[in-house]
Amino acid sequence: MVYLPLHITIKNHFLETNLTTIQALAAERENENDNFRSFLKKQDSEKIDWLVHAINADITPKIDCTECGNCCKTLMINITSEESERLATHLEMTVPDLKSKYIEESLQGKMIMNTIPCHFLGGTKCTIYEERFAECRDFPHLHKDNFTDRLFGTLMYYSMCPIIFNVVEELKIASRFHN
Repeated sequence: MVYLPLHITIKNHFLETNLTTIQALAAERENENDNFRSFLKKQDSEKIDWLVHAINADITPKIDCTECGNCCKTLMINITSEESERLATHLEMTVPDLKSKYIEESLQGKMIMNTIPCHFLGGTKCTIYEERFAECRDFPHLHKDNFTDRLFGTLMYYSMCPIIFNVVEELKIASRFHN
């Protein structure tokens, strides 16, 4: 099914960005969000993607991630070999030195940042922003398709990310969810 372009405007809705408030509301709405997850699983996934993309396109520019930085304080970041090489060059280090200082590597060769919060978080801003990892660039992944297949992960960060929180709350309205 083809969905015509739609611009969803959130002008009349207050966007919540206070993390303490978001965390309290998330705890309050835990059962509601479980029901919402079940509701979304029964919907047309293409239509839900279309709604999420439209809502995300409206909300994301209205929230300044650099005032929060909570994702950098809470996420475990996977790193590719190419990213480690690029970052080593940027930091004027060798790859082995970079790995020894910042990266943990599994026996299977998977690499992750070795601390949470991220080493490269300065206050609430990324100090390597232009060289940040793909997972950082893509977070909170709301621009991607198959939203209903990623509900567990999305709702896991609902209490931690103002963008996710506000997109999910607006999606409840746009999808006509009634708890």
